[in-house]
Amino acid sequence: MVERKGLGHPDTICDALAEAFSRNLCREYRRRFGEVLHHNVDKALLCGGSAAPALGGGTILAPVVVYLAGRATTEVGNDRLDINAIAIEGSRAWVRENLHAVDSERHIKFQAVARSGSRDLQSLFAHRDRGSVANDTSIGVGYAPLSRLELLVLETERLINQKEQKATHLAWGEDVKVMGIRYGDRVELTVACAMIGKYLVHMDDYFAQVGAVERLVLDLAARHGFPDCEIHINAADNLDEGTIYLTVTGTSAEGGDDGQVGRGNRVNGLITPSRPMSLEAAAGKNPVTHVGKLYNVLAQRICTKLVEKIPEIATAQCLLVSRIGEPITDPAALEFKIATHDGFLADQLKRTIEDIAVDQLQDVDSIIEDFIEGSIGLF
Repeated sequence: MVERKGLGHPDTICDALAEAFSRNLCREYRRRFGEVLHHNVDKALLCGGSAAPALGGGTILAPVVVYLAGRATTEVGNDRLDINAIAIEGSRAWVRENLHAVDSERHIKFQAVARSGSRDLQSLFAHRDRGSVANDTSIGVGYAPLSRLELLVLETERLINQKEQKATHLAWGEDVKVMGIRYGDRVELTVACAMIGKYLVHMDDYFAQVGAVERLVLDLAARHGFPDCEIHINAADNLDEGTIYLTVTGTSAEGGDDGQVGRGNRVNGLITPSRPMSLEAAAGKNPVTHVGKLYNVLAQRICTKLVEKIPEIATAQCLLVSRIGEPITDPAALEFKIATHDGFLADQLKRTIEDIAVDQLQDVDSIIEDFIEGSIGLF
């Protein structure tokens, strides 16, 4: 069983806005002070609005309200930053870039309430004479490779939400949710795709777009080796009652759902209850010292490297534990679970596994840069 909440899901929106806030803070800190300063802005809450969707149009009755909160360095000497302005401007920019039917000025109201951080955590951040030190005692987990079903679920949402798809299917909103269940070789996919009323004149137009989504997903499932795939698109539609998944903006945030950071996808982009999974809300945490972010990405990268570099390894799981105040490169605990091909003894790979893990831990600075550039997915 595998789930993914897509780009326009209220929980994913919160993750994205929190991470955009952190990334923009990092860039502004560097521009003005030459280095990333302490912050953790991993608290965001989306309160859904009210809407009256309709074929051919629809109306927003009350806007979505997004609260952006957390802790951040607000001043250095006499130089003060307006961190809340950074939060709001960055959030509007993200919405304009990613939610094609949402007006970032009229449909969403942003409330930024970030405050200055605690002195003890700022002190840990400022005195990094041994390199980056953990600002929390936390756990990170990862595994590799993704299963065929996990890849299918991940790519289903990404394919529907490709910008190329939106160019030819304007009615497809970004609020896409995919649930995949595998029974042996048979797969069942339930896909929710919010449709945008102003691009649909008649009910037939709606079902034509639902059919287009179904054909796209069926083809993708076959390419992933699942020709026996049962697909349900917008399964809550009820023709007898005349209810369909219709929206004004392409997201259920307009009236049907709320959102919060950390309630959606893990750092590999999936919700996988049968796999090792952290409950950390990684988005919005600072990328320099917060192990709730770094260790989950590191654990995943280590596992991916193990599978890529050691042909005898079939699957790998990694668990990292930090201790607050200690170097990130020196975890309090590091555990692996390895499955090998053809009964190969995992003990014979111990030294190679350790070397790869150490290399990845020592390369933490490059991960920090990837976070700031926005090249690491967290949701």
